[in-house]
Amino acid sequence: MPDLNHVILIGRLTRDAELKYTANGQAVCKFSIAVNRRRKSGDQWVDEANFFDIVVWGRQGEALNQYLVKGKLIGVDGELRQDRWEQDGQNRSKVEIVANNLQLLGGTSGTGGGFGGNNSGGTPSYGQGAYQERRNDGFPDRGPPVRDPQGGTSHDGFTDDIPF
Repeated sequence: MPDLNHVILIGRLTRDAELKYTANGQAVCKFSIAVNRRRKSGDQWVDEANFFDIVVWGRQGEALNQYLVKGKLIGVDGELRQDRWEQDGQNRSKVEIVANNLQLLGGTSGTGGGFGGNNSGGTPSYGQGAYQERRNDGFPDRGPPVRDPQGGTSHDGFTDDIPF
């Protein structure tokens, strides 16, 4: 059985993203998100924040950097990577999430507006460096409806009648 390394998180940025470039010119965008977790403590439920470091490489990081501001709600789809190094004779390591896909979900906490918020025409989705405009309902815009010979319309060429 092959190994599996897949992470999906939704959280808010704890600071503005930092965009840097490696020695060979590769863009790397780094930021942290806070993800709340509810747990029971005695008879009461309490929120506990967990903090995760996220890395976005290449053109995707360059394109997103300006929108990744403190408080922004985002969805991250990626994988865990362990960075290892030696410092002052001590072996050190850090686990980061390398994002493959990133979704801007809303405005900063408390505003609800802004880029990707409820006031925009759609929420942009960034994955593998691509940009895809989405309708307000969160589904990709599939273009104009197709008229079928029996008179029904649909986006996929099928009638709206369900045979079962």
